[in-house]
Amino acid sequence: MIRLRFATAALLVTLLAACDSMPTLSSSESVEPTANTGTVTGESSDPRNRARLRTELAALYYERGNMAVALEELRQATAADPNYALAYSMFGLVYMDLRENQLAQTNFERALRLAPNDSDINHNYGSFLCQTGRENESIKYFMQALRNPLYPTPWRSWATAGICALRAGNVKDAEDYLQRAMRLNSDHPPALLNLAQIRYRQGNLEEARKLVARYNRLVEPTAESLWLALRIERKLGERVVEQSLATQLRRRHANSREYQLLQRGEYD
Repeated sequence: MIRLRFATAALLVTLLAACDSMPTLSSSESVEPTANTGTVTGESSDPRNRARLRTELAALYYERGNMAVALEELRQATAADPNYALAYSMFGLVYMDLRENQLAQTNFERALRLAPNDSDINHNYGSFLCQTGRENESIKYFMQALRNPLYPTPWRSWATAGICALRAGNVKDAEDYLQRAMRLNSDHPPALLNLAQIRYRQGNLEEARKLVARYNRLVEPTAESLWLALRIERKLGERVVEQSLATQLRRRHANSREYQLLQRGEYD
C-alpha cells in the first residue's frame, strides 16, 4: 500500500493558496506576527476586513507551528465576522493538524455551508476526509473544487484525489487523476512520486525511474522516494546506484520504516 502523506508542508500549499485568494493587503494593512494577539497594524473597522486580516495572521502563526496563537486569531476573526468562511476552513486545518477531528469536521462543514463552491475549502475538506479514512467520500470534494474554472491550482486537487483513490485501492482512477495533475503541472512533487509508485507496480521501471528522479531533484528526497528509487535500481541490476541510494537512506532517514525494510532485505 502506498502511504498517504499529508505533512504540514503539504497543507501549507492549500493554506497559502487560500490566503492568496483574499484581496491584496494595502501597505497600511500589512500583517506580521507579534508576541501577542492585540491590534493588527492597519486593522480596519470593517468586520469582513478585520476577519480577513485575523485569518491571514492565523495562517502565518500556523505556518510557524504556533497553533495556540493561530486559534486565538481565528476566534477573533470569527468574532469580527461570523460568516467569514475562510476562517472556519483555517480552523479546520489547525484542528486537523492537532488531530482534533470532530472539531476539524465541524469547522470544515460550517465553512462549506457558508461557501459551498469555494475550491480551497472543498480541497481542504476532501484532504481531511481522506486523512481520516474516508477516501472514497473525499473524491467528490476534490471534483467540486475543480469545477471552478478560475481555480488557480487545480493540479493540487487532481493529485490529492489520485493519492486518495490509490489509498482506497482504485488504481485506475488514481492513475487518471495523477496524469491530469501532471498535464497541468509536470513538476508537482506529490503527482510525480505517486505516479512513479504506480509505474513501479506496473513493471514500467524506466518510467518509474524518470519520475522518482525528477521528484528527488525538485525536493529534499524522502525516505519513501529514496526507497522507491533504490528498489527500481535493484530491479534494473544497477548495483552501484542501488548502494548509493542505500547510503543516502541510512544517512538521511536512519529511523524510517523504509530503512528498517532495507536492513531486513524486504524489498517488495
